[in-house]
Amino acid sequence: MAAFVANGFIRLEAIVPADVNERGIDEMRRLELERFGPDGLKPPHTGTPLDECYPLPSAIGEYLRLPQIRGIIESFVGADPTFDHDFTHHLQPHSAYTQPLHVDAITDSTDPTFDVQLFWYPHDVAPGEGGTRFVPGSHLRRVRSSGLDRYQHIAGEQQFSGPAGTVVVFHHGLWHAGQPNPGDGDRWMHKVRLNPTVAQVRLWNTDDLAALQNPPSDHVFARMLPDSVAQILRTMHPWMSVTDYRNEQVQRAKLWRYLTGDVTYDVDHYLTRLEGRAALVGS
Repeated sequence: MAAFVANGFIRLEAIVPADVNERGIDEMRRLELERFGPDGLKPPHTGTPLDECYPLPSAIGEYLRLPQIRGIIESFVGADPTFDHDFTHHLQPHSAYTQPLHVDAITDSTDPTFDVQLFWYPHDVAPGEGGTRFVPGSHLRRVRSSGLDRYQHIAGEQQFSGPAGTVVVFHHGLWHAGQPNPGDGDRWMHKVRLNPTVAQVRLWNTDDLAALQNPPSDHVFARMLPDSVAQILRTMHPWMSVTDYRNEQVQRAKLWRYLTGDVTYDVDHYLTRLEGRAALVGS
């Protein structure tokens, strides 16, 4: 969970079984037909409880009900999230279509709640064959959705490649873009966005939290604990300057406070220092 807060995503390698992947591609094809014609599979309505979406024997429903996938979903958005939307991304061989860098829907917000987006890759994607481009650590920056399209070649950006059945779980604010398909085969990806219906506080297995949760005095210039949540939240991505890095630590500390319910939590004293100054102004 701390890595998700620091990076904005987690990756589940080859987690969907081969037969579900194969049937999933056929279902994605039917969903794509629905977008552009009357004869395809109808997606769920926005706001539908997840448990009512894609009833079995749907391959997409089977994937979303895998124990590992449900565990991930419940850890981030609770046991009863609602369906926001989904979309089938399909590019034919040698397609040059490129998405601009973007975030999905509005992100110009300061509240800590978040949606998750599951990106399911039902077939192998080789390096350089146009998997999703994304910028690790970009998810907590306040931006307008289409205000990113002028940015290219950001230091540290990644492009997905991996085996069939891999699922990448994005914070809804992570910067990303679809890429051209230079390969000889069709490329498919299914995205689903889920909204929480409960406070996202300690929804995951927290058995090790007491041992790893550092006190607010954990400070890189004073006494730093080497095996702690703070060490993970200190992750510095290549696109960050020192000022960016420190500002992102503040945003990560705020999100970790929300996720754990610990209103005193901090990394390197930055947030505590700001709050101390604000208290003096108000006294």
